[in-house]
Amino acid sequence: MKKKVFALLAAATLTLGALSGCGSKTEANDNNNNTPAQGTEAESKTELEKIVVGASPTPHAEILNAVKDELAKEGYELEVVEYNDYVLPNTSTEDGELDANFFQHEPYLKDFNAENGTHLVTAAYIHFEPFGIYAGKTSDLKELKDGAKVLVPNDTTNEARALLLLQQEGLIKLKEGVGLQATKLDIEENPLNLEIIESEAAQVARAVQDVDIACVNGNYALGAGLSDPIAVESVESEAAQTYANIVCVKEGNEDSPKTKALVKALTSDTAKKFIESKYGNSVIPVF
Repeated sequence: MKKKVFALLAAATLTLGALSGCGSKTEANDNNNNTPAQGTEAESKTELEKIVVGASPTPHAEILNAVKDELAKEGYELEVVEYNDYVLPNTSTEDGELDANFFQHEPYLKDFNAENGTHLVTAAYIHFEPFGIYAGKTSDLKELKDGAKVLVPNDTTNEARALLLLQQEGLIKLKEGVGLQATKLDIEENPLNLEIIESEAAQVARAVQDVDIACVNGNYALGAGLSDPIAVESVESEAAQTYANIVCVKEGNEDSPKTKALVKALTSDTAKKFIESKYGNSVIPVF
């Protein structure tokens, strides 16, 4: 009986040893062919680096979203953070929370830096949102009657742009050299005795039907759903050269790989075609 027990124990020991040996071999093979570690390294090499850009919803965020694939080609995953104010995108860029922002023109940026002690700079000029003349009670500039009411923004910069647009269309003549500082007091000739009515810029787009014509900022026109302006600022105008919307970054980051990739995407054929097809003459590329 004892012999049988010893024989069984010996057989069990041999079996366990054999199984243990097989297990060790399999583990060694797994270690020798450790592809998961190599795969992880390969994946990390192709993983997209994130670039975070602050933007106003329309048209800036829309344009950014349209070039996500362009940035992916350059190795970047674009995250767009939308803002409805003009302060936080700049302070967040200054603080490093954003890699860049896209919502403003250069004169605003310069004023912001002066007032807030920030160190933000222009990386590229992307598009121009022209002022437009929109029909209210009168649908054609040639049909304007004596004393027609014209609504314009009441802040210095935007009122000047509106008046320069009216001058561009031959409706008034301004004093020589007033340029982007013009006010209605600088109107030298007004053949139709147009009544220039001033209102807060954001409200002009909502009151078009109350007047004969209104001069509206491009972004407010888009926001209000206005389309088909009677006339728009020329791309060659002083306003177009001055108020092109920019990619803004913190000083020192103008030539960083992220900035270069962002600018390349926003000045690509993809961006240009999207802007032209989506916005028509309400948003005009300047690249």
